[in-house]
Amino acid sequence: MLTWVMYDIKKDRIRNKIAKSCEQAGIYRVQYSVFLGDMNNAQRKELRIKIEELMNKKDDSVYIFPMCKEDFKSCVLLGQAFDKDLVTDEIKALLL
Repeated sequence: MLTWVMYDIKKDRIRNKIAKSCEQAGIYRVQYSVFLGDMNNAQRKELRIKIEELMNKKDDSVYIFPMCKEDFKSCVLLGQAFDKDLVTDEIKALLL
């Protein structure tokens, strides 16, 4: 299932580690603090656990949104949408 991961992390070091965890999970950066990619439930849970271990729950926020492909097709991207070259062919095909 497609998964959006969005975060607002105060400390650079923690933010960089969370970004690296997202990349290692195989999802792609679509904006500075937004990742998108195809993940199954186990992968999503594993990433959530990693992020929870890294983040400061008092200062930081992280949103993990699973989204079915049908709902993704109805997404509206305004302005400078993310770089489609950064995401998988499957996601690019959904956007065309």
